[in-house]
Amino acid sequence: MRRRQLLANLAVTAAAAAGAPLLSGDRAPTNEAALGDILVNRLRDAMLGLGQRLPDVRPETLGRDLSRALTDFHTCQYASLAIRLPRLIQAGHALTISSDSPQHHLLLAQCYTLATRMLIKLDEQQLGWMAADRARQLATTANDPLAVAEAARNLAVLARKAHWHDQALSLALAAADDPALRAAGRLGAAQRGLLIQSAAYTAARNGDRDGMRDLTAEAASIADGLGGTTLLRDHGGGFSPVTVQLHLISAENSAGDPAAALTAARALPPRALPSDERRSRYHTDVATALAHRGRRDECVRALLAAEQQAPEETHARPAVKSLISGLLVSGRTTPELRGLAARAGVLA
Repeated sequence: MRRRQLLANLAVTAAAAAGAPLLSGDRAPTNEAALGDILVNRLRDAMLGLGQRLPDVRPETLGRDLSRALTDFHTCQYASLAIRLPRLIQAGHALTISSDSPQHHLLLAQCYTLATRMLIKLDEQQLGWMAADRARQLATTANDPLAVAEAARNLAVLARKAHWHDQALSLALAAADDPALRAAGRLGAAQRGLLIQSAAYTAARNGDRDGMRDLTAEAASIADGLGGTTLLRDHGGGFSPVTVQLHLISAENSAGDPAAALTAARALPPRALPSDERRSRYHTDVATALAHRGRRDECVRALLAAEQQAPEETHARPAVKSLISGLLVSGRTTPELRGLAARAGVLA
């Protein structure tokens, strides 16, 4: 009895720490500024095997729910994702325990790949490493070269965020040269393109502008050779000349050339991007470049465009909160900026 009461008290404490009440049914949290913390805390508990045991699920049910979770991610419906994705991880583990099928390991690998992308977005590196490594192990067990490559790409992103630039480049470029990926036809070529454009971003973060532009040109050549957009199971935006150009905006910012980032942005109409998540990223990258150029009013307008496109993304993402905070303390504020700060939970 004491042990059950202790566990119940811990569950209540964890929910309070996340800034949200315990949920009943499928009711989603509504405090968008706290969504990042809520998502991280629920993913942490699911990855640690905490929480109520879910009923057994069939593989086809898990696959359908994973598709819905991917839609939540690409439409930036993070309140829904905060419920769906932790449950998917719990159900995926139960499925792999009950059956050692490669298909089940692949489904769970895909759940962890999505969790990794979300944790990277929320700057939660500790859990990100854990999720990415699990995704790689499960994908390897399932013998799926595309899933292995996507896990490697996420590991390279995490290494870049840890300032391990050489290791990040090695992870991405070694995965791109994997013979199994090269043998995977059009999908394999598209996944190689994603890895190479990620390596270009790492070169930019390492101050290697020439390397960044060479790698971007290589990724662009692959995209041009494929023609149009190649959809990928684990990357809803797929790979295309448009995705290469979007990465170039971020890379030019990271290389310390906001003017070049704005030039790259002018060549890419945001409506050409494949999802709300990617269009929101475009507007925040433009806002970052404008902030570096001291163009405050235009920066705020870009952030408001990002908010209109994907409010939950804009309000939850730490990088956006940091940009808003910098604007609040560095100069004149406007009612638009103060309103945006309030909605994102950023205090002056």
